[in-house]
Amino acid sequence: MSGSTYRVRLTKEAEDDLRKLDPSVRSRIIKWLRRRISNGANPRAYGELLSGELGEYWKYRTGDYRIVAKIIDDEVVVLIIATGHRKDIYKKTKRRVT
Repeated sequence: MSGSTYRVRLTKEAEDDLRKLDPSVRSRIIKWLRRRISNGANPRAYGELLSGELGEYWKYRTGDYRIVAKIIDDEVVVLIIATGHRKDIYKKTKRRVT
């Protein structure tokens, strides 16, 4: 998908995650997504592929917070699965996708 701009979409659960965050953290995450993912051609350049059971998902770091997403190349979409503090984001993601 070279040259394509990816769209960011959020699951209902990820929207709920964002709503529950402190407004300053929420704002930082939204700005990060707009600057890096919505304006870039390669969402993989900013993240890291997870391993194990979550091996098809990508993580993005914003301070102590993480964004877990699935990159859907056929639709040119980065689907946000979960957002939250690094201490519990992976447990939360596993509950949602397995």
